[in-house]
Amino acid sequence: MKIFRLLTVCLLIGGAVEMKAQFGPQKDMDSKYATELIKQGTKAPDFKMQTPEGKKVQFSKLAKGKTVVLDFWASWCPDCRKDAPEVVRMYQTYKPYGIEFVGISMDTDVEAWKRAIEKYGITYPQLSELKKFKETDIAKAYGVNWIPSMVVVGPDGQVKLSTVLTYKVDKYLKELTTGAWTHQDHGERITIDGDHGKLAAYLQKPELVQGQKCPMVVFCHGFSGRKEGALFELIADTLQAHGIASIRFDFNGHGESEGEFKDMTVPNEIEDAKKVVEYVRDLRYVSDVAIVGHSQGGVVAAMTAGQLSEALGEPAFKAVALMAPAAVLREDAIRGNTMGKTYDPFDPGEYVELHNGLKLGGDYIRTAFSLPIYETAAKYQGDALIVHGNADKVVPYTYGERFHQIWPKSELIIQEYFDHGFSQNIYRTTDIVAKYLMDRLL
Repeated sequence: MKIFRLLTVCLLIGGAVEMKAQFGPQKDMDSKYATELIKQGTKAPDFKMQTPEGKKVQFSKLAKGKTVVLDFWASWCPDCRKDAPEVVRMYQTYKPYGIEFVGISMDTDVEAWKRAIEKYGITYPQLSELKKFKETDIAKAYGVNWIPSMVVVGPDGQVKLSTVLTYKVDKYLKELTTGAWTHQDHGERITIDGDHGKLAAYLQKPELVQGQKCPMVVFCHGFSGRKEGALFELIADTLQAHGIASIRFDFNGHGESEGEFKDMTVPNEIEDAKKVVEYVRDLRYVSDVAIVGHSQGGVVAAMTAGQLSEALGEPAFKAVALMAPAAVLREDAIRGNTMGKTYDPFDPGEYVELHNGLKLGGDYIRTAFSLPIYETAAKYQGDALIVHGNADKVVPYTYGERFHQIWPKSELIIQEYFDHGFSQNIYRTTDIVAKYLMDRLL
């Protein structure tokens, strides 16, 4: 069989008790630092301030009929300097949609202000009173007690969002400009022979002319999850729009696939993934290959990459991308605590009933107990991306760092304040992964 390099994306979304706790409303930095910040629905106060060149600018005239993001910052502020590249990226992303950004500087030194503007490549308007932070009229009018802070003002002059967190502004603007995600049944329904019966799958591909080839992405969900979901679909839709095919499937014992959940193990999920990889390799239009995984699916993806690479004697995939890879599952089994349910790891019995009613098979625990996750994954030495949130309480981000350490060609992105499901701004995470894959495949 001719070997193609295939892009396989394995994504696991956990549904256990501890995971669910990270998907609901959570206290964040706004609860501490944005308590006095001007509230949504308030009429945005007008103001007049000067540019670095000394020109006076009236906000109401600049903002008339536009959505405007006010970015409160200063060149002397460490957190502002840290956020500056992300604010510039957002400006560049949303400027084509008519979104305006205005920097409100709390600097008193105009030359330091100018140097920071140049350093970070800031091209949107900048205004300041050139007074100390707490003495500025603008801070009092907008209730700014902390910088960086951001306020989104709508075309009607009303405040739409106020926050100290850039990811909230990015999420708001993403949904404002391209619409909020909604589930849609994209692609063709197919079935593939898996390790424990038939696997249900969705196959998406771009329009191709006769004889044309394209890369392929295989999405694999994980523990108690299924092929549907925003994390999968947002990436798949973006890839399809850029000429890359994808396949999302339910592992054995999940969703619409055959088998029982209590019979699921990481090793037989790896076998499922291999069978899906084999299936897409046989498609005549498939060219390049890579593999990605979220949570337990990250472990499946990494180990599949390692096993297939060892068999081939070269990297089996064009790229690997892991999202919050749950290598902690081995330690969970060793200490006898999976998803908050405790058991005797040396004698788990036929199954352990989890809090959500799922039956975790004894074979899952026994195989996880000695699973050579990193040793197997290290057999792959190609390009890789690891994305992890540093607020992940399900899988600490140090597990993502470990994959980065064993893969010399990998990139590591730690998303500040993000949880296990990247719920703070799922669009940012899926954009990062989609862009990485497109850069490697096109």
